[in-house]
Amino acid sequence: MGRIKLSTFVALTMDVASASPRRYFFEIMSHFATAEHEKERLQYFASPEGRDDLYQYNQKESRTVLEVLEDFPSVHMPFEWLVQLTPPLKKRAFSISSSPLVHPNQIHLTVSIVSWLTPFKRTRQGLCSTWLAGLSPNEENLIPCWVHKGSLPPPKPSIPLVLIGPGTGCAPFRAFVEERAAQSARESTAPILFFFGCRNEDNDFLYKDFWLKHAQDKGVLSLKEGGGFFVAFSRDQPQKVYVQHKIKEQSARVWNILCSGAAIYVAGSSTKMPADVTAALEEVIRQKGGEAASGWLRKLERAGKFNIETWS
Repeated sequence: MGRIKLSTFVALTMDVASASPRRYFFEIMSHFATAEHEKERLQYFASPEGRDDLYQYNQKESRTVLEVLEDFPSVHMPFEWLVQLTPPLKKRAFSISSSPLVHPNQIHLTVSIVSWLTPFKRTRQGLCSTWLAGLSPNEENLIPCWVHKGSLPPPKPSIPLVLIGPGTGCAPFRAFVEERAAQSARESTAPILFFFGCRNEDNDFLYKDFWLKHAQDKGVLSLKEGGGFFVAFSRDQPQKVYVQHKIKEQSARVWNILCSGAAIYVAGSSTKMPADVTAALEEVIRQKGGEAASGWLRKLERAGKFNIETWS
C-alpha cells in the first residue's frame, strides 16, 4: 500500500475548514486541555446548561474545526481522536449544464460562489465553490470528480417541455436547451417553455445571452416555434415577482403545451419554490381545464413527465 502525507490525508478526507464540530467534540477536547480556564469552558459547552451558549458560539457562527482548535490552544488532541470526531469531507454534487452532443469532451457546471456573514459579521465562504473560483483557467488543474445518473431524465426530442429553473436551477436546462438546439438542426423537435428567475437583471441574469439567442427567430425557445422564454426578476420592482407568477401570467401557453403532451421539469432551491411552482401549475390546470389539478400532475409524475430536482 502506498504512503500518503498526513496533510494530504486531512485535506482530502476531513472537513476541518467548513463543517462545525458537534457537542461531543467539545467534551473530548476538555479531556485534553491543559489550561484550566479552557477546560472549564469546554466542559460548560458540553453540559446541558451550556447548550444555548454553545449554539451561539458554534453553529450560529458556523465555526469550523480549525477555528475551534485555534480558540483553545492548550488542547492537544491525539490524531486518532481528531480523525474520529471531525466530520468527513463530503462530495459536492452539481448538475451538468452542457450538452454531451455539443460538448462531447467537456462538462460545464453552474456553481454559485457561497459567501455569507454570521450574526457577528464574520465572513463565511463555501469550501468547494471558493476553491473552484480560485482556480486559474490559464493553468492546468486536476479536479477530482465523478459522474452519475441524475434525477432528471433526458427528454426525447419529440416531447414538448415546460422547464422551471430559477437561479442555479437553470443549470440542467441550459444542457436541455443546448441539446435540443443541436437536435433541431437535423430533425424535427418539440417546443420548450422556459421560466427563469433571479433577483436582479443586472447582477444575476445567468446565461442571459444564451437564453436570448435561443428565444430569437427560429430558436428552440422562440415564440415562432411554439416555445417561450419568461423571466422573473424578483427585486427589480417594489412587488416581488417569482417564476410562479410568470407561470400564471402565461397560463394559456402553459395549458396549450401541456395538452400537447409536454413534460414538466423543475430544478432549484428546495425551500418554498417547488411547492409554490406546483401550486401555480395546479391553478393553471384548474382554471383552463376544469380538472382535478393534483390528479393531472400525479398522472404526469407516474408517466415520468413531472420531474423535480432540488437542493439546499
